[in-house]
Amino acid sequence: MGTLTTSCSFSLSAPVWNRTTRNSCLLCTVRQTSCSFSFKSKRKRTTRVNYFNFYRFKCFSSVHNDSNDDEEESSAEPSTSTATTAAPPEEPTAADKKTPPSSRPPTIPPVGPAYNSFQVDSFKLMDFLGPEKVDPADVKLIKDKLFGYSTFWVTKEEPFGDLGEGILFLGNLRGKREEVFAKLQSQLVEVTGNKYNLFMVEEPNSEGPDPRGGPRVSFGLLRKEVSEPGTTTLWQYVIALLLFLLTIGSSVELGIASQINRLPPEVVKYFTDPNAIEPPDMELLFPFVESALPLAYGVLGVLLFHEVGHFLAAFPKKVKLSIPYFIPNITLGSFGAITQFKSILPDRSTEVDISIAGPVAGAALSFSMFAVGLLLSSNPGAAGDLVQVPSMLFQGSLLLGLITRATLGYAAMHAATVSIHPLVIAGWCGLTTSAFNMLPVGCLDGGRAVQRTPEKPCLNDVTEVGTWRKILVSACIFLVGLTLLPVWDELAEELGIGLVTTF
Repeated sequence: MGTLTTSCSFSLSAPVWNRTTRNSCLLCTVRQTSCSFSFKSKRKRTTRVNYFNFYRFKCFSSVHNDSNDDEEESSAEPSTSTATTAAPPEEPTAADKKTPPSSRPPTIPPVGPAYNSFQVDSFKLMDFLGPEKVDPADVKLIKDKLFGYSTFWVTKEEPFGDLGEGILFLGNLRGKREEVFAKLQSQLVEVTGNKYNLFMVEEPNSEGPDPRGGPRVSFGLLRKEVSEPGTTTLWQYVIALLLFLLTIGSSVELGIASQINRLPPEVVKYFTDPNAIEPPDMELLFPFVESALPLAYGVLGVLLFHEVGHFLAAFPKKVKLSIPYFIPNITLGSFGAITQFKSILPDRSTEVDISIAGPVAGAALSFSMFAVGLLLSSNPGAAGDLVQVPSMLFQGSLLLGLITRATLGYAAMHAATVSIHPLVIAGWCGLTTSAFNMLPVGCLDGGRAVQRTPEKPCLNDVTEVGTWRKILVSACIFLVGLTLLPVWDELAEELGIGLVTTF
């Protein structure tokens, strides 16, 4: 065998002798002890075993004489075993003699969490490397100066934030939540300066609504450097510039592709035939670049107008936005851009306003270009600027197909190709891109507008957005559905949108 040494720290229970078994050992009676046993054998190897729930541990004291241990000792070499925490055996009484011996100590449920040394070291490392926590002295100062009978009566404190780096004050609201929150924010700056951010959130695990109406609220406190987004780095600027250059190229490519009926046959074959391997001479495309620029300007104008809408809506609310990261696409010129919030939003209404401002601004410019392009397409004087596109293109959108059909007429639309102005294509692509961005999905503009649980908490994360904003968002989503809904062949034939030869 070897030498068994123990090192135990006791957290609960006084010494109680276990009379129900022959294990008259103090170790078996202590709940939730944290023990570390080192076993040293003749091979001079040390095995360390950590036990958390000690009630599941099998006692190794010198007075434990179970049959299994006797068999193990008879097959092993003679050795001595010492246990530093073992207690001297007690003389059994008459009641003990009638009790049959048990091979296991009684099950004692754990009282609280216990951690080994590795876990404790991990917690210390996370505390050292993690975000800076709220100063306890500031917490006491805030409770004394901000909260009280006239604002919010604090009854409990809990950790707040992803890693518990903040403080959540729970209690009872003593006024209208918006007025109380505005008063607390102004007093926080007076007491602690520009050091913390105060959040008004719904009380977690609330038993019921607030007697004044609405959900019960709590107030969370976080350091500004912890709660606010980081600044834009140099690499992010470089990536944004590269994506913008690629978007310019994809927009020019879209303008060249719109002239497919005038392109050289070998170029058309390379881009339309999947079996084509040998690329054509790209110098053949140079004469078409100049005529592709108006369409490219239109697509880029819609993208920039979209981003301007976001920034114009964010400026009055003092919300900072990141630079846009454009997403190039050869079919539409671009799928839009990704813009991040670089400051904390004051409330949910601000998030809705900023989110829908971009798609609405881009859609407004796109529809203007689309309408002007349709008027120029029906003007005989602009015939030299028109391009030929397949009539089946207008089956890609129910709303835009119906508007084109009403403007150009049945005869122009019921043909294999349709002569349209490049502004129609630019407006069509802009409206489609705006509709994609307004889809109520994830972190798209439409997804942010319909969130009830924002991706980042607002300072006022309780007050609703209001009825008219909900109506506006619902109307936008309805128009998105009409724009992205394609027209199937039977309906296209009925409406006169395109020439359908087979079903």
